Amino acid sequence: MPELPEVETTRRGIAPFMSGHVLRQLIVHESRMRWPIAADLPGRVSGQVLRRCDRRGKYLLLHFDHGCLLVHLGMSGSLRRVSLSEPRRKHDHVEWCFDESRFLLHDPRRFGALLWHDAQQGPVETHPLLAHLGVEPLGEAFTASHLQRGIRGKQQAIKLALLGGQIVVGVGNIYACESLFRAGIHPLTPAGRLSTRRVERLHAAIQAVLENALDSGGSTLRDYVNASGQPGAYFDAHAKVYDRAGQPCHTCQTPIRRIVQAQRATYYCPKCQR
Repeated sequence: MPELPEVETTRRGIAPFMSGHVLRQLIVHESRMRWPIAADLPGRVSGQVLRRCDRRGKYLLLHFDHGCLLVHLGMSGSLRRVSLSEPRRKHDHVEWCFDESRFLLHDPRRFGALLWHDAQQGPVETHPLLAHLGVEPLGEAFTASHLQRGIRGKQQAIKLALLGGQIVVGVGNIYACESLFRAGIHPLTPAGRLSTRRVERLHAAIQAVLENALDSGGSTLRDYVNASGQPGAYFDAHAKVYDRAGQPCHTCQTPIRRIVQAQRATYYCPKCQR
């Protein structure tokens, strides 16, 4: 699933070509996504200036004067810039057409979403999908103290506390595994039992792992490509545990283990992570 670094990499790739430009046409080829795309959506935004491209958690936010378009890439989606004449591929379900740019939303599983939030309903941050999200992990509000307050008293496993999104947003499965390895914390450890020192290590690890992923253009396991159609390089350069079950730990050579937590695969080193 595209996680925060992949979505932010996509945002950085599309923003220079979308922001400040008139969206000549929004074309919906397949409306059956996670939630059906509203039939009137193309009429709402076609011919309007797209003011800016933001991100909140794993959602792309495309702002217009009268509202905001929320885009989620789902399990296997991508949003890429193509030439004006490039043929549409199978599973290219939505396209944004500008005078000099064209973008295609590719989503084989159709778990992505395209939703409209009207400005009359208030700031887009009040949308039900965004209102309860935690702080951004690379923002000033995400401190070690914030993380410690969020997990205080929790018996929930620390990995699941990170995935919940209420304390910090956008630390998905891949980067939660990598952050816990970097911090030397076992994924089953009850969140509330972490000492201040270990919380500080985890906070630093989360930020370092996400920064590395952004520098590498995100991760690619299967379908993800960035806005230019290129795969991410994080796994080649940085991944230590994710998707490496049975392979030796880069640090101690102990075989990496795989367990399942809340129907998600968790990878860890039983020796390095306590």
